[in-house]
Amino acid sequence: MQGKIVLITGGARSGKSLFAEQYAAAQTDKVAYIATAQVYDQEMQTRVTLHRQRRPDTWQTFEAPYDADQILQEAAKQANVILFDCLTLYTSNLLLSPNTPTNPEETYQYIMKQIEKLVISSRASQATVLFVTNEVGMGIVPDNALARQYRDIAGMVNQKMAAHADEVYLVISGLPVEIKKIATQIAKGVHHG
Repeated sequence: MQGKIVLITGGARSGKSLFAEQYAAAQTDKVAYIATAQVYDQEMQTRVTLHRQRRPDTWQTFEAPYDADQILQEAAKQANVILFDCLTLYTSNLLLSPNTPTNPEETYQYIMKQIEKLVISSRASQATVLFVTNEVGMGIVPDNALARQYRDIAGMVNQKMAAHADEVYLVISGLPVEIKKIATQIAKGVHHG
């Protein structure tokens, strides 16, 4: 049996993390929470604290700002469900890492390889792995090159994970919609129509 991948996406404050937590809790109480955030200021510390307070005490937290595929493998030894929050912060960590190539094409290839490692670890885990991510490309075009590079890479990361995911949810105003199922139905209708 291979692991199941669930992608949960939406905008800022859409309710995607809360939905992911509810989804995980409905499956089991053996949940591993993989946190990718790095705390650099008080505002981020407040966000992390609020997330921690919402999670049951039985959940085990793993910190993974980098090398998340290896942390995911460790978490899978102890949990049936893994909640990875979030892919866009992980992408940001990778983009700004001193180990990442500086050439834009090499940067893109490097980050996509790290995401592929996450997919491989998820499938090998035999767990249900929930990936929370942000839709960052629905706003205005950023005014600087780094922000545009981040937006573009985050979009490609989301597309890659969605292609591998068994389920994909878009959360809007706290309401989850299973969009991969809808996309599959549309594709079947196009091919049969």
